[in-house]
Amino acid sequence: MSETYDFLFKFLVIGSAGTGKSCLLHQFIENKFKQDSNHTIGVEFGSRVVNVGGKTVKLQIWDTAGQERFRSVTRSYYRGAAGALLVYDITSRETYNALTNWLTDARTLASPNIVIILCGNKKDLDADREVTFLEASRFAQENELMFLETSALTGENVEEAFLKCARTILNKIESGELDPERMGSGIQYGDASLRQLRQPRGTTAQSKQQCSC
Repeated sequence: MSETYDFLFKFLVIGSAGTGKSCLLHQFIENKFKQDSNHTIGVEFGSRVVNVGGKTVKLQIWDTAGQERFRSVTRSYYRGAAGALLVYDITSRETYNALTNWLTDARTLASPNIVIILCGNKKDLDADREVTFLEASRFAQENELMFLETSALTGENVEEAFLKCARTILNKIESGELDPERMGSGIQYGDASLRQLRQPRGTTAQSKQQCSC
């Protein structure tokens, strides 16, 4: 039986190599930690249907390689993404320092309106922390990002990160800030009836205008 959903959102998981991007995706899709995780070659893919604000949303998630040599391959997948998890490792300042580059890529290659949540992963390794919560929190604020610290190992905040991002996209659709009909929005209607539901409002407004002239 085919899945039914109201919307489909294209998501990216981006950030430096070794930050735990594939493990976050695996934890979200499979609900368990990926023990034997090697570096991603190119791009991996996963999807899951979730309930967000009373709507059924299919998240189509592209997990990109963090290694520089795959950068040209992964960049081609950025196009038309509605949301992204921007991941760094709280025990590695190097991965935190690289965030600005990843952010620039996402906003130029995907869309300036892409909804991004910053994820400080490996929260379970607090004793080895190199980046404080406060510092990352400020970075998120300055760059208009949402922010959570996550642990792909324990599962802490993993689901919340994906759902928070999806919820924000949905709110922006409902407020009219994001238009699913726009090419490259990274959003699709899952059900044709939804599209029809949205049409009459505009058409009735037009007919009213014609009556009043």
